[in-house]
Amino acid sequence: GLRVLEALAASGLRSIRFAKEVPGLRAVVANDFSARAAELMSRNVAFNGVGDLVAPRMADARMLMYQCKADREPFDVIDLDPYGSPAPFLDAAVQAVSDGGLLCVTCTDMGVMAGNSAETCYSKYGAVSLKGKFCHEMALRIVLHSLDSRANCYQRFIVPLLSVSADFYIRVFVRVFAGQAKAKASASKQALVYHCVGCGTHHLQRLGKVTSHGTGYGRAGGGVHEGGGALRGWGELLTPRFSPSSFKYGAATGPPVGPTCEFCQQRHQLGGPMWAEPLHDPAFVERVLAALEGSPGRFKTEERMRGMLSVITEELGDVPLYYTLDGLSSTIHCNTPSLLQFRSALLHAGYRVSLSHACKNAVKTDAPPAVLWDIMRCWAKIHPVKRERLAETSPASRILSVEPTYDPAAAPRNQPRGGGAPADPPPLLPPTRLQASFTLRDDANPSSRKRGLKRFPENPEAFWGPKAKAKAG
Repeated sequence: GLRVLEALAASGLRSIRFAKEVPGLRAVVANDFSARAAELMSRNVAFNGVGDLVAPRMADARMLMYQCKADREPFDVIDLDPYGSPAPFLDAAVQAVSDGGLLCVTCTDMGVMAGNSAETCYSKYGAVSLKGKFCHEMALRIVLHSLDSRANCYQRFIVPLLSVSADFYIRVFVRVFAGQAKAKASASKQALVYHCVGCGTHHLQRLGKVTSHGTGYGRAGGGVHEGGGALRGWGELLTPRFSPSSFKYGAATGPPVGPTCEFCQQRHQLGGPMWAEPLHDPAFVERVLAALEGSPGRFKTEERMRGMLSVITEELGDVPLYYTLDGLSSTIHCNTPSLLQFRSALLHAGYRVSLSHACKNAVKTDAPPAVLWDIMRCWAKIHPVKRERLAETSPASRILSVEPTYDPAAAPRNQPRGGGAPADPPPLLPPTRLQASFTLRDDANPSSRKRGLKRFPENPEAFWGPKAKAKAG
């Protein structure tokens, strides 16, 4: 059976639920540093009749995990749900979890990770946060980066199963594996973010690159590139088929941007490093959804869980970060296109697009920024902007002063526009004027929206959010 640690258990409620609702458990250790909390846990455990499984403890969570590591008694599951930041506990957690074990980590210090205190974010997580529209997803990626970098110190690495930004907190579920050779790939899974302060355009710079030794596979700054076979993602490197010795690791080249933004000539801010690989394991999320559908009425938050998980299954896993419709529109001071209109324009242009569970107005797409701004220029021609009110040096004026263009050489070539087999490469033609089509497409409406799922629920009450830290006594 599984051995579980709730390192910061307080009343022990979650540990009791583990014992009552999760089959196949061998033991649950419910720990808290407060003597009063440990006393209440013992009473709650006895009252619920789970004393044979749940063992209350009073100890420093870090020392408890370090001691279990020293005694070679790792936990299969470690749950960290502190008030504020879990940073002080991460080093011990990545060592005390078993090979292939599960870490469940909650962070409620969203202000720090959303760009309000970049220096504090660096001191806690080893990454600089940015105050961009994508801040909630970047917060997830900063935590994953912090977990992976700490695991790397002990020849370990992480594989995210599910990463959720909800309400005022984030929650990540990752498996931790041992393997010195495979941990070497971690540098190529991290990226810096160049974020324009004028128009909000962002670019990623990978920290490392991976090239192959004759196997036909390689990675140079982003994405897994195919050669002699079908390598679908870094998760496949966990399989025995791929030997870490087949790859060579090195520094990436860059930067991906010039001194100023190519669209509005404003300066860039530099953030990160952050995790640049997928946030979720799609197969795992599908299994969670299937389990939810198989137990109707079991959870009071069932509708919300189904909605959020459905949006997560629709996300483009290989596209880090996102833009927002209101952000793009406010930059050039124009009316905001509807979600379906903008998604349709991207699909007509041959690109992929999805929502993000982290933001209701998100546009996650593999289209380069130049295409996004060209589509917005076309929209501004249909819904004119009062150019006389724009300052000559403003981002809006500089973006709108350029005519939208379509470069066939930069267009996606291996993705069919309407499904089916990959299209043949088009002949190289000189760039022409882009005419974005906002005609609605049926596939522009995501399945979760068609089904009317509760994807982005409102707060249950005014001034709702994290309360003051509880005091024993």
